Amino acid sequence: MNLSTRCFCAFTFILLLLPTSGALAANTCGEPATAISAVQGEGDTSPLVGHKVTVEGTLTIDARMEGGFEGFYLQQADDETDGNPETSEALFVFTRKKTGVPGDRLRVTGTVKEFHGLTELANIQTIIACGSVPLPQARILTLLWPDTLEPLENMRVRVAQLLTVIDSWNLARYGELTLAAADQVVPTEYLEPGPQAAQIAKRNRQQRLLLDDGRGIRHPDPTPWPPEGLSGKNTIRSGDKIRELSGVLDYRFGAWRIQPENPPVFESVNTRPPAPARPADPHVRVMTMNLENYFNGDGERQGFPTTRGAASALALEIQHRRLVEALQRPDPDILAVTELENDDYGATSAIAQLARALGPKWAFVKTPGADGSDQIRTGLLYRRDRIVAETQPKRLNTGLFRQRGRPPLAQIFRSKGQRLAIQVVVPHLKSKSCRGATGQNKDKNDGQGCYAQRRTKTTRALVEWIEQLSQVPDLAGTLITGDLNSYFHETPLQVLQHAGFTSMVHHFHPCTAQQCDQYTYRYKGEKGSLDYALASASLKDRVLDAQTWAINADEPSVLGYKDNLPGTAALPWRSSDHNPVIIDIRL
Repeated sequence: MNLSTRCFCAFTFILLLLPTSGALAANTCGEPATAISAVQGEGDTSPLVGHKVTVEGTLTIDARMEGGFEGFYLQQADDETDGNPETSEALFVFTRKKTGVPGDRLRVTGTVKEFHGLTELANIQTIIACGSVPLPQARILTLLWPDTLEPLENMRVRVAQLLTVIDSWNLARYGELTLAAADQVVPTEYLEPGPQAAQIAKRNRQQRLLLDDGRGIRHPDPTPWPPEGLSGKNTIRSGDKIRELSGVLDYRFGAWRIQPENPPVFESVNTRPPAPARPADPHVRVMTMNLENYFNGDGERQGFPTTRGAASALALEIQHRRLVEALQRPDPDILAVTELENDDYGATSAIAQLARALGPKWAFVKTPGADGSDQIRTGLLYRRDRIVAETQPKRLNTGLFRQRGRPPLAQIFRSKGQRLAIQVVVPHLKSKSCRGATGQNKDKNDGQGCYAQRRTKTTRALVEWIEQLSQVPDLAGTLITGDLNSYFHETPLQVLQHAGFTSMVHHFHPCTAQQCDQYTYRYKGEKGSLDYALASASLKDRVLDAQTWAINADEPSVLGYKDNLPGTAALPWRSSDHNPVIIDIRL
């Protein structure tokens, strides 16, 4: 008797819910079998783990190709489901046996297993093809909460809404894109650190879905998304949209994902922006950028790999050309940079090489012997045809910066022919990485990551130092600009705000959980600002505008200088991993 026409008497219903015994395991299509929903159960794990069962269903997606998951997805026919919304009607069959293609009804005997959270049938004894049948209807997926996804594990689904790309870190590594209902903002960008910020961050991580490529190999070639191929000119930027996404809902490596039946439609809504135009009013433009470890070997195309940055002369050339393109397009007067190699100021130093590439009108600030022992330092470059560097530059290399850290740099600049001057201070605080963190510097689970205490202490020291710096006549004020490795509501920024310094990007473009258009960094699917231009009280009203230029953080990391994909060599896109900050000051 065929299952599709079976009379559901009480005895047959019991047979459908129990593992098959030797008497019931006849390898004939349509004989009694265990319902797939009974294998899945209502919980996170199958109630039949370790049992040998025989199931029948429709092969929906075949992942037995080279580099695939070595198996296929099997789903109960629509007229054979148990009607229970708490149980899934599909499972993964782990096998290299080649029987069946999508649309075939299969009868499979094997052992129930949980593989890192995925319910599957393994140790397959037999697979019998029972003919071609219609695919089960795709269920509509409306919520991305884990408890709404578990009952749909391994089933055909269709996402009814537009989804937003929020992370592409694993795009070239595993063929994955991270999607969410909307862009996600780092909670401490708009909330003070604490339990609420930590809870929102946890919720953000839960409300995500991966677009996978149906394969389990590293570094797929070609990169699967976008379908037309990833290159320097054809990219996927975080913030872009995806629609018409359908396939099998899978759970692997601790994350829910869709293995698509067909490529979804990509909508490029977060397009690459041009460089911000300069205001019409007379002003000084200061541009701040983390250079993502600009190291130049020995300065003569040798000495590779370096301890950081480019691993070869070719990689350095690509990094160099793209950084120069990014730094020149906005036409700045002053450049404040971080993650610059700390290799003195000679002709072969990294800062000297960068200045030469920018052109003969560029000069750089020198503080030999005061730059500290870190492998990287901060730096200042300026257009000497427009700007004059006045007095001797200073580094804070006492107290907390005596033995470790990156000494902040201070320099006073004056536009040629203008009366007023500004003081530019460039810090680069300790990162959130937890390597070596002990005691109070460990992650307190308040949203600030590791070394929050150290960043706070060094910020207080920075404020005290600035207050003690000697002043010059007609000083309009001080601009603190650099990489603070802290989001806007974290403690170091609070210290600076209490000292009278205002983040001008946030002043003009405040961030909320729903709207945050100006940011410098993306990390694990959340966006926010780590880089700042903070004006003193006397300078604030002179700021015409402050903004970020979204050239880096939204781009896939594989487009960076280390990979050298086609069409990327001379473009500003992904020249670093931080977006630059640009501020225009009327003097």
